[in-house]
Amino acid sequence: MTEFEQISPGRATLIIITGMSGAGKTIAVQSLEDLGFFCVDNLPPVLIPKFAELIEQSKGKIAKVALVIDLRGREFFTALSESLAYIKDESTIGFEILFLDATDSVLVQRYKESRRHHPLAPKGMPLDGIRMERQMLEELKNSATLCLDTSSMKPAQLKEKIVSRFSHLGKSTLSVNITSFGFKYGIPIDADLVFDVRFLPNPHYVDQLRPKTGQDNDVYDYVMKWPETQTFLTKLLDMLQFLIPQYRKEGKSQIIIGIGCTGGKHRSVAIAEYLGKMLGVSETESVAISHRDSERDRH
Repeated sequence: MTEFEQISPGRATLIIITGMSGAGKTIAVQSLEDLGFFCVDNLPPVLIPKFAELIEQSKGKIAKVALVIDLRGREFFTALSESLAYIKDESTIGFEILFLDATDSVLVQRYKESRRHHPLAPKGMPLDGIRMERQMLEELKNSATLCLDTSSMKPAQLKEKIVSRFSHLGKSTLSVNITSFGFKYGIPIDADLVFDVRFLPNPHYVDQLRPKTGQDNDVYDYVMKWPETQTFLTKLLDMLQFLIPQYRKEGKSQIIIGIGCTGGKHRSVAIAEYLGKMLGVSETESVAISHRDSERDRH
């Protein structure tokens, strides 16, 4: 393994993701995407110098790139060393080689569980392909700047290692999507958390508020003025501020929070707007608010 040199945050960065088939390259790509990397899967090694030129010519618009290079492109694989030598000697881009590995027995078990064929043994025993691949990749493994053995890692653990290693190069945020809805139109099927606010006083029964939504100031103020609303929001916000970092730690990149009232027009909209403002002050989350049903019976 080559001497490890950490790339500085302000420098254009190219990460080569490679290693044994079944060792976790898909998880690695997803982890780097969450850090803001532009990722390309199965790029022929002969095109790496061209990609490096594009990065330099972009003048910072494309500053973080991750390329997956594996034996699916084995007809070009011998060009990899020449391409990496070009980047090292002829470009200003910093690069690292992330090599993912696992024991033969673990790789065999993963192929059995996924019912996939090894790329070097499409009709034969996976172990034959694994041994052949390991021999072909030996030299590349020795030149890697970072080698991770994923044999005993769960996907979330691998993601955590990659994020902690490369987080200085990109900002890892958890996308928090808050959506209001009406229970009479059904619960959002993609919601991770759902909260029912139908117990709050309903602006629908106030004639001048009925045509409006929770985004209008007078409806918002009506929903917020009740003691039970303030008690609920204190408890809900406290719980979410505990849960969200736990989801991020577990490796989630997105969480959808559903806030429901009867029609999805008044109470749920106001509560969603409040949560969006309160959670949006964090630099570690990207918060978006949507109102699924607020306009359904507007007219």
